[in-house]
Amino acid sequence: MRQKLTLITLGVKDLAISIKFYRDGLGWKPSSASQDSIVFFDLGGIGLSLYPKKLLAEDATVSPEGTGFSGITLAHNAKSIEEVNEVLYKAEQAGAKIIKKAQKVFWGGYSGYFADPDGYLWEVAWNPFLGFDENDALVFPKTIVR
Repeated sequence: MRQKLTLITLGVKDLAISIKFYRDGLGWKPSSASQDSIVFFDLGGIGLSLYPKKLLAEDATVSPEGTGFSGITLAHNAKSIEEVNEVLYKAEQAGAKIIKKAQKVFWGGYSGYFADPDGYLWEVAWNPFLGFDENDALVFPKTIVR
């Protein structure tokens, strides 16, 4: 299997509310591939889709019920501390709940968390050990693999 993540689909309770949050609140532009029942966002090499939770669970043949922490967070890596603060502010203005205010963190960076309308956790972080290439893709430091 190729080491490649290409699409993340979030099962949402109310598609219209989620579209409003991501499109109108965060300013993301839906892809022209979007349809009435699913919306796609091109995130620069990876896609994010919003799809009704009940239908997504049905497709995966699992129960749509679930509570508590799912064990996954999504992340937006910022290029500066100021960008972290700006993104968290914009998310809050769009209706997100701030879960953890931005602050210096134990690993040397600066980050905070917000929850989208369905409770999906987004970390917004500035990491001084990571960079971006000319296409704005995340670049990990070169290390020796053992």
